[in-house]
Amino acid sequence: MHDTTALLVELGSVILGLGLIGRFAGRIGLSPIPLYLLAGLAFGQGGLLPLGASEEFTAVGAEIGVILLLLLLGLEYSASELVTSLKTQYPSGAVDFVLNATPGAVAALLLGWGPVGAVALAGVTWISSSGVIAKVLTDLGRLGNRETPVILGVLVIEDLSMAVYLPLLTAMVAGVGLAGGSVALLIALGTVGLVLYLALRHGRLISRAVSSDNPEMLLLVVLGLTVLVAGVAQELKVSAAVGAFLVGIALSGEVAEGARKLLTPLRDLFAAVFFVFFGLSTNPAEIPPVLIPAALLAITTVFTKIATGWYAARRAGIGSRGRWRAGGTLVARGEFSIVIAGLAVATEPRIGPIATAYVLILVIVGPLTARWTQPVAARIGAWRAGKGTDAGVSGGAGTPAGAGAGTKPGDVRAEPVAAQQDFAPAADQS
Repeated sequence: MHDTTALLVELGSVILGLGLIGRFAGRIGLSPIPLYLLAGLAFGQGGLLPLGASEEFTAVGAEIGVILLLLLLGLEYSASELVTSLKTQYPSGAVDFVLNATPGAVAALLLGWGPVGAVALAGVTWISSSGVIAKVLTDLGRLGNRETPVILGVLVIEDLSMAVYLPLLTAMVAGVGLAGGSVALLIALGTVGLVLYLALRHGRLISRAVSSDNPEMLLLVVLGLTVLVAGVAQELKVSAAVGAFLVGIALSGEVAEGARKLLTPLRDLFAAVFFVFFGLSTNPAEIPPVLIPAALLAITTVFTKIATGWYAARRAGIGSRGRWRAGGTLVARGEFSIVIAGLAVATEPRIGPIATAYVLILVIVGPLTARWTQPVAARIGAWRAGKGTDAGVSGGAGTPAGAGAGTKPGDVRAEPVAAQQDFAPAADQS
C-alpha cells in the first residue's frame, strides 16, 4: 500500500475509532480519556496491531493537542486573575511539592538510582497533568465551579515551576556545571517573566491586534500565534504548554470568547489524539515487571494529591464538597511526567518503564477520582454520622454527630447550584 494511502487509512480508522469510543464513554457516564489510552496501548508498540504509517503525524497531533488544551484553559482566566491566584496559592504550591515530590525521591533512593534518578522521579510524582485535568474539568462541566480557580492555581504554580525544574534536571543529566545550569535557568525565568509582563501590561493591545470580525482570520491568527509562542518557549527550555497557557491569559474580552468557540472542536480532536499517542508510544511488555512498585507509588500519591487539593480549597474558604472535588481532580499525571522521564532515561534507564506504568495508572485513575472522590467522601461521612447517632452521640437535638462541629465560615459559601447537586445529598449545603 502506498505511504499516503496507508496514512489516510490508519488516520481515518483512528479518528473514527475515537468517535465511537467517545460515544460509548458518554453512554456509560465515563470520561473517554482512559479508553483513549487503552486503545493506544492496544495498537501501539508491541500491541495487537501496531500503526506505523500514521505515527509521525500522530506525534505532531499530540503536541498540538496539549497546546490547545492549555490555550483554552488560559482563555478562561485573565492575567490579573492569574497573578491573584499565584499570590494566594503559593502556600498550597509548597505543600503540593512536599507531599508529592517526596514519595518519588524516596522511592528512587530506595531503588538505588542515585541523585539524578531521585530528582527525576520526584518530578514525575509531583506534577499533575494540566492536559488531562483540563479535559476532565470540561467533560464534567466544572469550569464554573468555585474550586476550579484553586485547581488551576495549583496547576499554574506547578507548570511555572517547570521553568526552574526542567533546566536544572537537564543540567544534572548532562553533567553541566553550575554556570551552565544557571544560564539555562535565567533564560527560562526571563522568558516566563516577559510573557507575564506583556499579558498584564499590554493584554488589551495584544487582543486588539489579534481581533478580527472574520472567524477564519481570527482562527488562523490565534492558532498561529499560540503554536509560535509554544515553539519558542520549548526552544528556550520553557514548556510549550506554559507558553500556550500564557497566550490564552494574554487574550481577553470578545477575542477570547470568539477564539474559545472556534478552537473548542479542534481542541477536542487533538486532545483525543494526544491521549491515544501516549498509549501508542508505550510498549505493553515493559509494564508487568514494574507494575507493583508503580502501583504502590500511584496509591501513595493519589492520597497525597487529594490532600493537596483539599488543603488548597480549604485555604480558599471552599466548602467540603469543593475540597474533595479539588483533591480528586488533581490526581492525574501525564505529559510533564513523561517529558521528565524522557530527559532522565539516558542517565537512569530504569526510570522509563516505571514512569510509564505510573502515569498510565494515574491517567486512568485520575478522571475516576475527579468524579467519585466527593461522593465517596460524602457517603463515608454519612455512614460515620449515622454510626455516631446509633451510638447515642449527637451534635444537638435532631442533629447528626459532627454536623455542626468544625464548620467554618467558608463552608457555608456554597459552590454553584449545579455543582451542589452533582453527586452529594441535597441536605449538604457546604
